[in-house]
Amino acid sequence: MPVAGIDVGSKLTKVVIMGENKKVLSYVVMRTGTDHKKTSEEAFEEALKKAGVAREDIKKIVATGFGKISAPFADEELTQIMAAGKGAYYVRPTTRTVIEVGAEESRAVKLDENGNVKDFALADKCAAGAGSFVDAMIRYLEVTPEEFGQLALQATRAIPMNAQCVVFAESEVVSLLHSNVPKAEISRAIHDAIADRVAAIARRLDIQDDVLLIGGLAYDIGFIDSMKRELGREVYVPEEYPPEVIPAIGAALSAL
Repeated sequence: MPVAGIDVGSKLTKVVIMGENKKVLSYVVMRTGTDHKKTSEEAFEEALKKAGVAREDIKKIVATGFGKISAPFADEELTQIMAAGKGAYYVRPTTRTVIEVGAEESRAVKLDENGNVKDFALADKCAAGAGSFVDAMIRYLEVTPEEFGQLALQATRAIPMNAQCVVFAESEVVSLLHSNVPKAEISRAIHDAIADRVAAIARRLDIQDDVLLIGGLAYDIGFIDSMKRELGREVYVPEEYPPEVIPAIGAALSAL
C-alpha cells in the first residue's frame, strides 16, 4: 500500500505519494497561503488524484515542516532535519552534507555513508540567508527570479555588503540603486552575502562531499555560483525532483 509525506512550509506546501517499492508516484507543490490546514488538505487530495490512488488506500502519512501541525490527518510527525536528510540521501546517495535554504530559515545536515543524520546546524539569530529576503530583493531590483540569478553571473566586480545581517542589507541595496550601481553587481553582492551566511551555518559541521543544495534557492544559479566559491567545492542540486520537494520525499520514506 502507498504512503504519503507532507511538508508544510511557510511559503509552500509539498506532498509526495510513494509506493511500497520506494517509487514516487506523484508530488504536488502548492502555495501555503494563510489557511495552512486547508492548503494541506487540498495539496494532499491533488497528489492522490495525480497518483491515481484513493485516500483509503494510503497506509500511513507523515508530516514535517514549519506548519506540520496544520496537517491533522497525518499519522506521525518528522523533524525537518530528518526529513531533509532522508530525502537528500534518496535522490543522491553520495550526499554527505545537505544545505537547505527555505523561505524563512536555513539549515545544514551531515550524513554518514548510510544516510543517517550525524550532526546538524541551524540559523541561530535571524532569517539571514532565507528565501524571503531574496523575494524582497527581486522586488527592489524589479526583475524576475530567473533574471536575478542570471544577473549575478554577469557582474564584472564584487561589491561587499557591509551589513552584518543580510536582512538589514535592504537599505544598503536601495542606496546602491540610487547611486546607479549596475543591477548585475548588486545581484552578485546580494548572492555573495547570502552565501556567506549560509556557508557559516554549514561550517559548524565537518563539511564533506557531496554537498547537496535543496530548498527554493537551489533554483537560483547565482546563489549556486556564490555557494561554490564560498565553500570552495562543487555544490549539487537534485536532478530528478524539484529541490523544495526533497523533505516531503524524506517524510514519505519515514512513513514506509
